[in-house]
Amino acid sequence: MSGSGPTEELAGQDAYLATAEANVTEVTDGGIYLDRTVFYARGGGQPGDVGILKWDSGQVEIVDTIRRERRPLHVVADDAVLPDPGTPVEGTIDWDRRYLTMKTHTALHALSGVIFRDFGAKVTGGNMKPGEARMDFELDAMSVELGLEVERRLNEELVKGYPTEVLYMAREEALRDPDLIRTKVNLIPDWVQEIRVVDIVGLDRQADGGTHVASTLEVGRIRVIKTESKGKANKRMRIRVLDVDTQEQIESRRS
Repeated sequence: MSGSGPTEELAGQDAYLATAEANVTEVTDGGIYLDRTVFYARGGGQPGDVGILKWDSGQVEIVDTIRRERRPLHVVADDAVLPDPGTPVEGTIDWDRRYLTMKTHTALHALSGVIFRDFGAKVTGGNMKPGEARMDFELDAMSVELGLEVERRLNEELVKGYPTEVLYMAREEALRDPDLIRTKVNLIPDWVQEIRVVDIVGLDRQADGGTHVASTLEVGRIRVIKTESKGKANKRMRIRVLDVDTQEQIESRRS
């Protein structure tokens, strides 16, 4: 790791923050490191943010945000003109894309909660893109009929408006929490000693570093678009977020 210090990652503190000022700490062939960032770095199945970095004499498009040397790296196009280290910049994410991703991520957690509560199945994996996602479960069987039933139950739960809360736990405490053990908190790297937990209060509780909406009411409706068998006791469900807010609704929620 270079001499630059850690990056303050604002997405984990306030998922609704779309713009933030920062200073460039390092520039590499692959992109830009900042002392603080509003961009979410790809991880846990959630895609990295995209957007724009602006400074007095220019701007550059951020085409992805990844984690390298334990820090968010703001990835730029190969031919981009980059700011010098020490330059003050303003970072702005593609908010519509982020917000749809937040809704998708919360829908996945709610799906996990419904499947575990009603069918006793643990999560074995998942991935998402804005508006669509898949999750794998330790289920013996999967069918179109089961997918339709889960879709019905999940939509019934989303409209109840479960609040989403974020808390932090010491690693050893998290490893003793039965709700977190079922979502494989032990797979988090050993160097992470404080575990971030996303609690959809009354429905689901998982170790998670991603961004979420404040209430399941914001998700809207979802549809189970595909069910698949990926082997014995490993079944996959794909979902799509159906309700996409207008820009006016998004702006009013952020204000």
